[in-house]
Amino acid sequence: MKLAALILLATALLLTGCAPEVGSKKWCEQLENKPKGDWSANEAKDFAKHCIFRSDE
Repeated sequence: MKLAALILLATALLLTGCAPEVGSKKWCEQLENKPKGDWSANEAKDFAKHCIFRSDE
């Protein structure tokens, strides 16, 4: 049982490490291709903040 939990945790950590950073250009592109109905409230807020109202520094 503990081994299964450890494997599940390791898999989750590996998959999380593959996601682009919130607000990066790749993240914005991925969200643009995702159906709007599937967005979470946090994704919508972050998309507006980082992708629409981006201040190019």
